[in-house]
Amino acid sequence: MQHVAKGEFEVRLQPLDVEGQGESGTLGRMSIDKTISGDLVATTRGQMLTAFGAVKGSAGYVAIELVTGTLHGRAGSFVLQHTGSMNRGTPSLSVSVVPDSGTGELAGLTGNFNIIIADGRHSYEFSYGLP
Repeated sequence: MQHVAKGEFEVRLQPLDVEGQGESGTLGRMSIDKTISGDLVATTRGQMLTAFGAVKGSAGYVAIELVTGTLHGRAGSFVLQHTGSMNRGTPSLSVSVVPDSGTGELAGLTGNFNIIIADGRHSYEFSYGLP
């Protein structure tokens, strides 16, 4: 059975060193820390890798993020995997639960985490399933 969780989050990104980048400056790395509220009450810790294309508005990123908290009252943790790109200003983003990463009452969790950015605020719609 599919469920939907909704709410908001605050995100803090901090630049980190990138090994082996050389002179190009096209690669980046950041830490991700979020505070999530709503149907999912949690904190996250993760890292993001970025790459910028030669054309303005083109870039890509991947990230892994450990989420710890409660989802509709069920406690545990799980990992989110991000894959995003910007093709000359047109965004594409997929954020999904890493298979079998759920712990505690979130064991067996599956789902997709949709990030919504509007009016300078971050919110989410998390479509998920539990056994």
